[in-house]
Amino acid sequence: MDPLLAALADPARWRMIELLALRPRAVGELAELLGLRQPQTTKHLQTLARAGIVSVHPLGQRRVYALETSPLRAAANRLANLLQQADAHADEREVLDRYRAAISAERAAADSPGWADGRSFAFERHLAAPRETVWRHWTDSALLATWWAPPSFEVIESMIAPHPEGAVVLAYRDPDGAHYRSDGRVRVAEAPERLEFDLSVRDSEGGVAFTAHYAVSLDEAPRGTRLVAELHLDATAVASAPFIAGIETGWNQVLDNLVARVAADPRPDRKEPLS
Repeated sequence: MDPLLAALADPARWRMIELLALRPRAVGELAELLGLRQPQTTKHLQTLARAGIVSVHPLGQRRVYALETSPLRAAANRLANLLQQADAHADEREVLDRYRAAISAERAAADSPGWADGRSFAFERHLAAPRETVWRHWTDSALLATWWAPPSFEVIESMIAPHPEGAVVLAYRDPDGAHYRSDGRVRVAEAPERLEFDLSVRDSEGGVAFTAHYAVSLDEAPRGTRLVAELHLDATAVASAPFIAGIETGWNQVLDNLVARVAADPRPDRKEPLS
């Protein structure tokens, strides 16, 4: 693909391909149609020949060039596959568009400290596993690290200690190497039913961008567990707008991660889910 695309990147060579798609042509004819000198035209044709796009046919004193369609067809197939993949993942680009729009809207609203205090979010998921398994994915640090971050982010520290006043920590790194940290304390830990904790998101200077109060409930449900996660914002700084803009998208992504991780758990708890 690389030699082919490099060969086609020149406008003159692309025009040659268009002319040769109609019929084979001699060097002199191509030079005249393109308004180029014959040595220049020959050099372009040699580049196309090295890329396998044209073939040369000596006919007496003449050298006639013809288009080779196989490399172009192979390139067209790869581009078609690329477009299919892009279309299949169009929702990922839509997430980016929504996040960008949300940041603009939140920045416009963030006019003073406390601007988003009291704002609430709620999320719900069904997980095909007993509550004990889901609880373990929240309170086992190694399991927590497998799902508690959006795509492309790497968790470098995670903890929800399942007892009152237990530490809550989330630290992760983005693909550009920037670090993000949140910390707080557990309020309620009633295994395997309810988990409440506070989590303060830190800005780049270590200050509190905002604090969220989380309440996670796990209820028995047919064929698994119904999870409801609610959070309420407090102590929102003006600079917290980009963080708050990402809450809805980010938590939907991490809870989808959780659903997938729980489903793939190789050692589910022994208690069977309700049938």
